[in-house]
Amino acid sequence: MSRRRVAITGLGLVSPFGDSLADFFQRILSGESAVRLLRLDEVPRALAIPFVTCPGFQASAILGKALAGTMDRFAQLGMAAAFAAWDDAGLDRRQNAESRERWGVSWGTALGGTLAYEKGYKELWQKGRERISPLSVILGMNNAANAHISIQLGLGGVSMSHTVACASSSIAIGEAFRRVRSGEAPIMLTGGSDVPQAYGVARAWDALRVLASGDEKTAPIACRPFSEDRDGLVLGEGGAALVLEDWEHAHRRGARIHGELIGYGTTCDHAHLVHPKADGQIRALRAALADAALNPQEVDYINAHGTATIEGDPVEIEAIRTVFGDGGTRPAVSGTKSMHGHLLGAAGAIEAIVTILSLREQAIPPTAHLDTIDPACAGVDHVSVTRRDQPLSTALSNSFAFGGSNAVLAFRAATQ
Repeated sequence: MSRRRVAITGLGLVSPFGDSLADFFQRILSGESAVRLLRLDEVPRALAIPFVTCPGFQASAILGKALAGTMDRFAQLGMAAAFAAWDDAGLDRRQNAESRERWGVSWGTALGGTLAYEKGYKELWQKGRERISPLSVILGMNNAANAHISIQLGLGGVSMSHTVACASSSIAIGEAFRRVRSGEAPIMLTGGSDVPQAYGVARAWDALRVLASGDEKTAPIACRPFSEDRDGLVLGEGGAALVLEDWEHAHRRGARIHGELIGYGTTCDHAHLVHPKADGQIRALRAALADAALNPQEVDYINAHGTATIEGDPVEIEAIRTVFGDGGTRPAVSGTKSMHGHLLGAAGAIEAIVTILSLREQAIPPTAHLDTIDPACAGVDHVSVTRRDQPLSTALSNSFAFGGSNAVLAFRAATQ
């Protein structure tokens, strides 16, 4: 079977900086942190943690009150990002524009509609209600986002959700890529969304002792991947979407092409639920390179998973060192979670957009707050200051999740 080229024709997001791609990327290039202190004044005990929210997102204003009312916040974020990517691709939202029976959706979320279920618990246990909203099931189901996207845009092909912890949306993008490349679908809308600020979720992550500490003053610099003084990750909410399109289909309709998705590798450490292993990540990196027909020396940039956990960062750097070596052709490496936070199931999608924009704009964003590199994370070309006017041709985006699930996406700058 011949492999079709896969163009990226649409990008959309809901980020802490808003929904403008240009503004988002310029802020990331400038090293601006969106991390703030989040206070959850809940019964029985308040919680304050560094966190990333999307304060400007008003679902009713973007989606309309009726549609927004049928969704949990994670689906609202996903639908808004999907609409933005669809519009960016120059596609018509009207369902009679052309046949879309083979067009599909592949979405990632780690948590789904957790807020809907938490609201139900509060209604029953704190307010003494006998019943909860009859919409609770459809608000909370993990496939709500992709279902809404398929319905609103009239996409009759596959409609699926992937829940693979922090690799959810990277795997969703990779599986969408395979369908377009094989010719099964001329267009796939893909990405991810998550909302981890439910009190129970925040408490669970806090109990795991992997969250960064911080107060009102220090929260913006709380996430410090690869830094000697890092002390944990920072959770965040958001949604990000991509339109993947058969290259010839995109050219026939005169679409703008942001970049090309050329490879995808996924593996499992098959070792431990929360302790990552370099071997599994090495195999994922090599699988993505092989799928993209790339040699290691051809990769110019890696957007690292870079969570800023004590254990995770050195393992990822070990994997990168092993695959790319210590020679002069090492790719540049940066971790942008230092600015936009860890969006869990949406992390891979927002970082894929960062990677695509890096190739398109020929600029590499930094790992913010990286003043002193941990010796255990040395040996790669860390980017601590933005690099502009870079000759970038190919790049990778890493997602390494709890459960040992790994996914790597390979991208190429747009060519004719």
